[in-house]
Amino acid sequence: MLSRETVRLQMPTGKEPFHEWTFPDGTVWTCFYRNGSDYLLRFPDLADFEVSSNGHTVRCWPVPGISEYTVQHLYLNQVLPLVLGKQGKLVFHASAIEIGSAALVFMGISGRGKSTLAASFATNGFRFLTDDGLTVEEENSRYQVQPSHPSIRLWQDSQEALVADDVPIAPSVQHTSKARFLAGEDMAFCGEARPLQRLYCLGEGTASAVEFQPMGPSEALIELVRHSFLLDIEEPAMLARHFDRLARLVSEPVFYRLDYPRRYEDLALVQQAIIEHATEESEVA
Repeated sequence: MLSRETVRLQMPTGKEPFHEWTFPDGTVWTCFYRNGSDYLLRFPDLADFEVSSNGHTVRCWPVPGISEYTVQHLYLNQVLPLVLGKQGKLVFHASAIEIGSAALVFMGISGRGKSTLAASFATNGFRFLTDDGLTVEEENSRYQVQPSHPSIRLWQDSQEALVADDVPIAPSVQHTSKARFLAGEDMAFCGEARPLQRLYCLGEGTASAVEFQPMGPSEALIELVRHSFLLDIEEPAMLARHFDRLARLVSEPVFYRLDYPRRYEDLALVQQAIIEHATEESEVA
């Protein structure tokens, strides 16, 4: 799907982006442009990705000096989820793990602990399905969580608290200090789809103990919209289809808010509470 072109400088496009992703400090991370019926995704000082109108073809022009690993990282974690969304799939900013034969999903904005939770389970005998870019597919009236690439990205503090020294690390990339740890014996990965059992929206970490609160359909819909990967937020037909699919998904009784103290020493208790909650609720249902 990805075609890597020759390097080139990022020249002015002569038009304003119709959408932007920014960091909390206001720094622009991604600019979205229309290029005829296609799209141009610009990661400033890193690379340009041209995406065809149907989402089936992606061409990349890296900026001079940008490594192949950086290009692949941008594609896997930023561009590919948008492309899959353009193709009609439900893709979210979320991580997922396997409990028993089902999937538990952790959704939230950057910094809420999605990757840390996934890694804490994966380094304690539970397999992870994805660190981010979570795809959910409807099959025979059930929702299946699909596996993504077998790696988890962590900041240094989470790395030091959770990951053994011998877990392999992918080559570094040029736009983040996060390390990407590869699945293996000490960080277990699930390469098969698993039915969605619970989706937890992560809170701010202000709770003094682990707290679960059920979410109604309207509340869950707002969160799913907020965390969807959407290439064109101004395409009416696509948005209508997307909302229709989300409306069906939120009819499932699987949505909860989850908050807990953000202390590494409490993670074992948090894991146990999540396992008990998912299991008990499932048994009651």
